Amino acid sequence: MDGEDGKQQAHLVLADKLFLLTQPDVDDIDKVRLRHEVLAAVVADDMATLYESLVATSVLELDQKVLDSMRDKNVEELKKLDDKIADAEENLGESEVREAHLAKSLFFIRIGDKVKALEQLKVTEGKTVAVGQRMDLVFYTLQIGLFYMDFDLISKSIDKAKKLFEEGGDWERKNRLKVYEGLYCMSTRNFKKAADLFLDSISTFTTYELFPYDTFICYTVLASIITLDRVSLKQKVVDAPEILTVIGKIPHLAEFLNSLYGCQYKSFFSAFAGLTKDIKLDRYLHPHFRYYMREIRTVVYSQFLESYKSVTIEAMAKAFGVTVDFIDLELSRFISAGKLHCKIDKVAGVLETNRPDSKNALYQSTIKQGDFLLNRIQKLSRVIDL
Repeated sequence: MDGEDGKQQAHLVLADKLFLLTQPDVDDIDKVRLRHEVLAAVVADDMATLYESLVATSVLELDQKVLDSMRDKNVEELKKLDDKIADAEENLGESEVREAHLAKSLFFIRIGDKVKALEQLKVTEGKTVAVGQRMDLVFYTLQIGLFYMDFDLISKSIDKAKKLFEEGGDWERKNRLKVYEGLYCMSTRNFKKAADLFLDSISTFTTYELFPYDTFICYTVLASIITLDRVSLKQKVVDAPEILTVIGKIPHLAEFLNSLYGCQYKSFFSAFAGLTKDIKLDRYLHPHFRYYMREIRTVVYSQFLESYKSVTIEAMAKAFGVTVDFIDLELSRFISAGKLHCKIDKVAGVLETNRPDSKNALYQSTIKQGDFLLNRIQKLSRVIDL
């Protein structure tokens, strides 16, 4: 089930295609091709359970002969696996028994039977002693969770993996877990933690079963842009050798990153428009599409306004290559939501920034905490006097 020779795990490729079939932005002709590819993948792995659920949701049409053939093959292969387990338990050692149970687990994963796969993985875990092998079982569980986007299962598996690492474990598996956790964080809108985990894994990436390296770099850049300050972005992303070697292969991404850092806002909006569809049609980023669009615009508008105490709306619109009405509407929304610290003088056509004074805020916070501490000390002294 791991990615072989740097290839993405076949079931996660299938999950991406199933996701695209549900999206209205995908052309009908592409959906016809995707349906053929999905059916071919399901039949190739005899995924009878998944086939039935896809028929029930009208993703595929029922072909009873195909379904019966898959079921028969599943029954036949399951019997062979059970016979192998029985033989191992009777005639062979503990290692062979574990391998026989693992083969049965992988069989249920392959045919898309989530419930039986998880049950069999628990049985296999009971036969497993080595920490590394137990970690591999957790990775299988994580892949099941990612296929079904079962965040509860993913979260519990990550916690379990971290506990196992307290008992030992090698660096290669620890680095792989960082990518799995980063993907989970990104999928649950924790872009800050996702960026930190992805950046830690850039030079040690081996998790090809999840996605290709190009996709990993794309996720890293997208998560970093909305969470890192300019200095960190320059140091960890813009000038990172690992990112520089790949970023040019990903359409619009280099322009997206460099135009933002270089304050070329017109080019940024152009690249931003080019990336929009890719983000919207990404299985992990799709639920957060609107949120990401808001956050990236907040970053770029804040960066522009950082250089000015006041600036005309017309100058800002010109810098971004958009109309005055568009930028006026955009800024109104972000100001009312508390995302931007400025105000619009509609009569003069001017934007005036009113950035919060961080030193004053820190001073006020210190005074407040000091008052609280003094009150606690006074209460304590009264108790002691009594």
